[in-house]
Amino acid sequence: MTTPPYLKKGDTIAIVSTARKNIDDNLKPTISLLEGWGLNVKIGKTIGLDYYQLAGTDEQRAADFQEQLDNPDIKAIWCVRGGYGTVKMIDKLDFTQFKKNPKWIIGFSDVTVLHSHLNTMGFESIHGTMPVSIPRATDEAKNSLCAALFGDKLQYILDCDALNHNGKAKGELVGGNLSILYSLLGSPSAIDCNDKILFIEDLDEYLYHIDRMMMNLKRNGCLSSLKGIIVGAMTDMKDNEIPWGRNALEIIEDTVEGLNIPIIYNFPAGHIRDNRALIFGRQVSMEVNDIQSKVIFE
Repeated sequence: MTTPPYLKKGDTIAIVSTARKNIDDNLKPTISLLEGWGLNVKIGKTIGLDYYQLAGTDEQRAADFQEQLDNPDIKAIWCVRGGYGTVKMIDKLDFTQFKKNPKWIIGFSDVTVLHSHLNTMGFESIHGTMPVSIPRATDEAKNSLCAALFGDKLQYILDCDALNHNGKAKGELVGGNLSILYSLLGSPSAIDCNDKILFIEDLDEYLYHIDRMMMNLKRNGCLSSLKGIIVGAMTDMKDNEIPWGRNALEIIEDTVEGLNIPIIYNFPAGHIRDNRALIFGRQVSMEVNDIQSKVIFE
């Protein structure tokens, strides 16, 4: 995997929207944060565009992202928010210049489309909090993103969770939002799970749909080929009038039963304030025991 150059003071980071619109003047806290890190900020043309739910048409969003991809002065692209829409513009992008001069792509949720696509091309990217979340993000979430961007040591040591599966593993970290990963299966942007460590998280899904998606991963061989699993936040799950009978973590646990691999539950990443940064495409080692869990990035 190719690691884009780490940022240094004086570099410029672009903020764009690949999905849901962001028409409010709510980026001042994010701009202040980045300037505090010694970075310059460029606001993309999609910020402020209003096309129903989206930040402009598919063509406008793709053009803005393409401009930042091709601009050698832009060292990182930070997606302002998630929602839905990145998949509608991904095939309009040309990564020719990016491959020659890679840069960090940052975000989570719907940005999983970009993470997965970049992974198939052999490039690392950063799963982390986004500009609209900065006012409520924890210091740990912001500091971990800073560490990932500037090349500082990134590791997490967590208290054990009752659902965890003990063990050790080392492999390339892939994943993101479960619903997006599920929707990309069979497409050119689908990740290869073989010998990987898979991270998943999700928001606002019906419990039976979590089961459906996990069963898909199981039946297509993804789960059985993994070296480890990291389960992030499963936030604001919904149920039907007739209950499904399991919460999201129990559904996942049922699906992975029998896998002889380490599994971490309730990892601090996803649609929560404490959304710690992860570097997808990076080799990580994970160790899970009765006392604590460790995730260490090489």
